[in-house]
Amino acid sequence: MRKGQDWSEVPTAPSASSTSVRADDLLNQLNPVEDAQVPTQSAVEGWNELREWMAEERSSAQEQFERSAPPSGDQRHDAVEPAAHEMRQPTIEDSLLLERYSEIRAIDEALAELGKAIEGVRRRRRTGLLAFTGPAGIGKTSLIAEARARAAAHGFTVFSGKGGETEQGSAFRMVRQLVQPALAAMDEAERRVFLGGWYDIVAAALGLTAPDAARAPDPTSVRDGLDWVMTRLAVTRAPVVLLLDDVHWADVESLNWIASFAPRAEDLPLQIVVTYRPDELPRETTTFRALIEGHRNRPYALNPLTPSGVARIIREKVSEGAEDVFCTECWMVTGGTPFEVVELAIRLGERQVTGTHAEMPVVSQLASAIRGRGQLERLRELGAQTVRFAWAAAVLGTPISPDLAAIVAVIDSEEAAKAIGALRAARILADPPGQGGGVEFVHPLIASAIYRSIPPAMRAAMHELASEAVRAAGFGPTAAARHLLEVPGDGRPEAVESLRDAARDYLRAGAPEAASRVLIRALLEPPLPEDRAALLHELACSTSLIDPRATVSHLRAALSQPGVDSALRASIVHRLTQALAHTDRVAEAAALADDEARRATNPRIRLRMQADYFVWSAFRTDEPDSSARSRRLARLAAHLPGRSLEERSILGLRAWDAMMRGEPQQTALSYAETALRGGLSWTDENRGFEVPASVALVFMYCDQPRRAEDLLTRGMAECEAKGWRGSHLAVGQALLAYTLFRRGCLTEAEEMARAGLYTADRVEGAVPAQWFAIGALIQTLVARGRTTDARKLANSYRYGEAIPNAVIYPDPRTVYAQLLLAEGRQSEAERLLSDVGKWLDSRNWRNPAWCSWQLHLASALAPTASDRAVHLAREAGKRAQGFGTASAIGQALHTEAEVTSGPTALSLYAEAVAHLEQSPAAYELARALVGYGAALSRTGQPQEAADRLYRGLEAAVQCGAEALADRAREELLAAGLRPLRHAPRGALPTLERRAIERRPKATQQR
Repeated sequence: MRKGQDWSEVPTAPSASSTSVRADDLLNQLNPVEDAQVPTQSAVEGWNELREWMAEERSSAQEQFERSAPPSGDQRHDAVEPAAHEMRQPTIEDSLLLERYSEIRAIDEALAELGKAIEGVRRRRRTGLLAFTGPAGIGKTSLIAEARARAAAHGFTVFSGKGGETEQGSAFRMVRQLVQPALAAMDEAERRVFLGGWYDIVAAALGLTAPDAARAPDPTSVRDGLDWVMTRLAVTRAPVVLLLDDVHWADVESLNWIASFAPRAEDLPLQIVVTYRPDELPRETTTFRALIEGHRNRPYALNPLTPSGVARIIREKVSEGAEDVFCTECWMVTGGTPFEVVELAIRLGERQVTGTHAEMPVVSQLASAIRGRGQLERLRELGAQTVRFAWAAAVLGTPISPDLAAIVAVIDSEEAAKAIGALRAARILADPPGQGGGVEFVHPLIASAIYRSIPPAMRAAMHELASEAVRAAGFGPTAAARHLLEVPGDGRPEAVESLRDAARDYLRAGAPEAASRVLIRALLEPPLPEDRAALLHELACSTSLIDPRATVSHLRAALSQPGVDSALRASIVHRLTQALAHTDRVAEAAALADDEARRATNPRIRLRMQADYFVWSAFRTDEPDSSARSRRLARLAAHLPGRSLEERSILGLRAWDAMMRGEPQQTALSYAETALRGGLSWTDENRGFEVPASVALVFMYCDQPRRAEDLLTRGMAECEAKGWRGSHLAVGQALLAYTLFRRGCLTEAEEMARAGLYTADRVEGAVPAQWFAIGALIQTLVARGRTTDARKLANSYRYGEAIPNAVIYPDPRTVYAQLLLAEGRQSEAERLLSDVGKWLDSRNWRNPAWCSWQLHLASALAPTASDRAVHLAREAGKRAQGFGTASAIGQALHTEAEVTSGPTALSLYAEAVAHLEQSPAAYELARALVGYGAALSRTGQPQEAADRLYRGLEAAVQCGAEALADRAREELLAAGLRPLRHAPRGALPTLERRAIERRPKATQQR
């Protein structure tokens, strides 16, 4: 019932005078199949007849209900499915908490620690998480209620949520229960201020607003946003206690968030208390189970009451003089389960027994009446209308709206009121705490028994009616979809459309698993033949983030449908190429796009497919004829002005290919600028992020790293604004780290690479994103001299053991070879780099700015094959000259200097420094300066050596290259100079210059 509405104002359902008798007849016909697991033919026929009858009668009831429902403008925005804002208080608190001393002590200690944390005691709490486990009826909810009371006595803020057996399919239901009461107390402006930039990401998940069609956040983003919401609530309402009851029935989305957020509780003014049945946790909740069972404060397993505990309850509630043998019988028939003991005691009291040996048969009779069939027989004794109302209540789930239950039961308000009274008297229903109205089941065991007792056909019919009732009440398509999941398919287009609407809302709320569930159900309806391809495409979109292999299967099935619209087919093919590429089947992706481009008759679709072909061909490691593909791309790009997104994608790919091949940088930059002129989006559904990311890197390789950083930063901001904080963001962070590394900002590069790896690790199946981040991080660690850390990282991810089928940058094998060289394993590095060189040359990818395999191979060969080392360095230099960037030329000259002996080396060093000074490659300049200084020192030119060494030391310190800075200091010490911790910019310091001048000439020439 809506708040403030009197029961007498509830709209009247169809009159019992003309309808109830026929309904009772139908119910009696269905009763024989109540234990069937699947509908029999007779049950289905009965269900169909009942559905037809309901269709005749319910329209008037719906109309009456809708007249009292919220205005249409409020629907789906402020109206959300009923939430249990308050936990149910135990009916006989003392009895249900008997023998729970250690559990209550744990609650008290946790709350005391929480209070000290607020009072300013600076120490890490022992735990921010308490868990209580046990089977049904063991007293978990009573402990939650006791925790609530004790937290309230401390003056703490309490937020609570409770799982429901029939509501597990409702995404974020438990999270909404926790958060909605606090946010509902704010007006819209206050909520926006409170949630800040996270409002648009989490508003749909929290039921604060209708899902935005332009935004579909990924699960990672929503979890981050929920972290922010709960952290803010914990800080602003401190201290806070979260009570989560029956989490084995919580929705998967809420459980995943709880599992990721719970470890933070110890660092916040927050205590989490959860209860669950360990044997009923869903299979998908492995993360939650691992969190609870791996926590240092292991779950408290609740034990049944002892015989003495049961005797105490019986003597308190039944008779003080109850005999020991009578009490023992009560313990044996209940197994010491607190709920059953208390219910038995209540019924024994109603019988006015005194607890004698002669009355023991009554115990067995009453014990069977409080569980299973005994409960159902008691329910049947209350009459058909009351049974139907109880069934409707079980179908709708807790908390139960009486007016909705009346509509689903097809009874009027007076009959509903009588049913509620009878069910209260029978201790089946009770009033929930608080002022929210409605009713709830006395215990989940009762709700489960009643729900499972509903004949399958009747249960399906009631779910169908419930789906229409909740949607008419303004609770939206997702509330309706929960019920449609329980209804057999019957080829109804309206059911398919309702399920598709729910899937869209779930995707826009960041719940792709829930979206896929309802779309799979829609396929079973089934849809009209002309809608099947679109439905399969939508299903693939929902599974793309959680199951790429299933996505491939759905899309192939969509392509096989007859008469698919050309625009839809193009979208299906685009999604399929992405799914294939992301499952390491890049060659298949390229072949599919090429085939589709050749068969397309629409010029724009053809261009779109060609862009997909060129993308995945460029990222194939096994492309058979890269040169032919490059020529084809160049011919196509030469005539494109860049008006459409498809044209700009082709131009961006041409820029990337020109850079990889080592064409003059002006060519690559020209195409890149043209591609950007009309905009390249990272989040366009018809294109991937690969092209805009590659265009950004073109600028990096062309010695414009700050332009690249700007493009990457804007791309990541675009992803975050849309709620994409998964693999897209991880790749962006990794590439930004790589750009920072090449600019010589090693400290910042390491921080960003770690952020990218952290983001990638949080996304299931984000292996390519991990490769990008690991490569950038290993390069950075090696440059900083932390080879041991780099090795640990490589081993932990098995980096270097496998070769991906997609092109990754920086090239993984070259990065791993750099690590081997840093470890002194030259022969292994030589073999690996030789293989890399053969592969790149076969593809005509000759730009040392992209992959400097020749320079690293020259360094590996220098001690044993100096002539070949020099040849490799000179060849790299020629290629660098052809590309034309100062950084590439400077690095090649530096390596040639290192592998060359005599005076020629000094001139090469000088040229390398001169070029690198004109480039943004600060770390490479520092390396060249230190190497130049060391060479000058060895040839007896101390003053010039000191100048380069001090400048190299300064640059190394500013880059964060600790190992290089240490080498510079060692060279200065060897030259007899004082190595300052941080050398000033500009000329050689005066004191050092004078020290050099005072040194003996023979020493200077040493």
